[in-house]
Amino acid sequence: MNKQIINTEKAPSAIGPYSQGTQWESLIFTSGQLPIDMATGAFPEGIEAQTKQSIENVKAILEAAGSSLDKVLKTTVFIKDMNDFGKVNEVYASYFNTDCPARSCIEVARLPKDALVEIEVIAHQ
Repeated sequence: MNKQIINTEKAPSAIGPYSQGTQWESLIFTSGQLPIDMATGAFPEGIEAQTKQSIENVKAILEAAGSSLDKVLKTTVFIKDMNDFGKVNEVYASYFNTDCPARSCIEVARLPKDALVEIEVIAHQ
């Protein structure tokens, strides 16, 4: 099986030379998802709303590949301010509350378009 490119109109298009996601056999890798609201093209206000939107964008890519959030093996969460860790966790836990995936959370100096959060995942089909 060759690498397959995952593309959906239900999540933001790549803003550079990369794909929304790729698949190799049963493994799915999403690119980091900014919290772009597809209805407005803008970020929602606040870390909670941005976390929710980033996860919704990841979910759309997984669904385009025939997968779901239940099949996520690993997440990486990039946040602008580690003081928002608790707020991010509250939203995150509403999506991942049983058999949670492995996760890394990293504070970064700056995210594209000055987002407050960006989330990427590895899942299976």
